[in-house]
Amino acid sequence: MNDTTDLKVLRALHEWRQAGRRALLATVVSTWGSSPRPVGSQLAIRDDGRLIGSVSGGCIEDDLLFQYIKNAPTAWGRPEAPQLVRYGIDADEAHRFGLPCGGTLALLLEFDPPAAPLQELVLALESGQLVCRSVDCLTGQSRMDVSPSPADLVFDGQTLRHTMGPDYRMLLIGAGMLAEYLATMALFNGFSVTLCDPRSEYLGGWAVPGVRIVTDMPDDAVQAFRPDQRSCVIALTHDPKLDDLALMEAVASPAFYVGAIGSRRNSAARKDRMMTHFGQTEESLARLRGPIGLYIGSKTPSEIAVSVMAEVLAVKNGVAVPAAMSVAAMKQARVTAESSPSPT
Repeated sequence: MNDTTDLKVLRALHEWRQAGRRALLATVVSTWGSSPRPVGSQLAIRDDGRLIGSVSGGCIEDDLLFQYIKNAPTAWGRPEAPQLVRYGIDADEAHRFGLPCGGTLALLLEFDPPAAPLQELVLALESGQLVCRSVDCLTGQSRMDVSPSPADLVFDGQTLRHTMGPDYRMLLIGAGMLAEYLATMALFNGFSVTLCDPRSEYLGGWAVPGVRIVTDMPDDAVQAFRPDQRSCVIALTHDPKLDDLALMEAVASPAFYVGAIGSRRNSAARKDRMMTHFGQTEESLARLRGPIGLYIGSKTPSEIAVSVMAEVLAVKNGVAVPAAMSVAAMKQARVTAESSPSPT
C-alpha cells in the first residue's frame, strides 16, 4: 500500500502517544479564498518539536510550534477540549503567515489524542477501509465508523466528521515505458498503482517499485480492482483484445477517470467496435476518454505521461479543463489550420 499523508501522520501520532509522548493534531476544517492546503489536511506535532504533515507552506507550522511547544512546553496552553484557531483574518496576517492574498484557514487542534482510538483508526486505514472519524469538540472524544462512500469533511463548530480511506488508485493496463513513467508520477502524487498485463514478455523489464502487478485478463482485473470514486483506469496496450472489454467494465463503474491511449482515428475505431459488437451506445461510452491527456505537444513517453497525469489530476480535483486543451481538439485544430488555404 502506498501510504497516504493521512496515514503517515496518524501512524506517527499513534506511535508518539503509545510511547507516552504528548502530541497535538491539527486539521484544516475550513478555508476561505486562496489557501495553500485543502480542507482535511493534517499536521501532528510532538512535545519536543518534531512534526509530520502540513497545513500550510510552513509559516503556520512554525507558529503552532511556537505557541504550543516552545511557548508552553508543559502546559500546551492547556485545554482538555479541542481548540479552533484561525489564520489570515486580515491582509497583514495573511502576509505574515505566507498565505495567498485573501487566504484564510481554520484549524481544529486536538491535544493528546488517546492512543487506543488512534491505533484502531490506523489499523482500519492500513487494511484499506474507508472510515469516518468523528470528534466531539466539547469533550475531545472521538469515534470511528466504516463509511459506505467517500465524503467531504464536515465541521459544524461542535462536531468534526472527517472521512479518510483508501488511497486514490490507478489501474494501468499494459506494461511498457509509458506505463513506467505514468506509474512513477502516480505514485509521486499519492496514488496506489496496479499494473495489469497478461503478457509475460512485457513484464520482464518492469522496473518501478511499489506497483502491484497482476497477470489476469484485463476485464477480469478491472472487476477484481472494483473501481470506486477514487479510482482511475487507463489502457495503454493499443491491443483491442486487451483494452476493449476492460474499458467497458471500467466505464460501467464509478471510476472518476477512464481512458485509453491512441490517436483520434484509433479512439473513434474503438468506440465503433464497442457499439457494433458489444451493444454499447454513445451514452454508455460518454465517460470513455480518448485520445487522453492535455495537449502540450508531447512526443516522448515521458512527456505523454506528463500530459495524461495532468488530465487525471485535473479531473480528480474537479477542474473544468477547456475542451480546446484536449489532445483531440488541439490536433484537429492543427489539421484544420494546415489544410486551410494560405492567404494571398
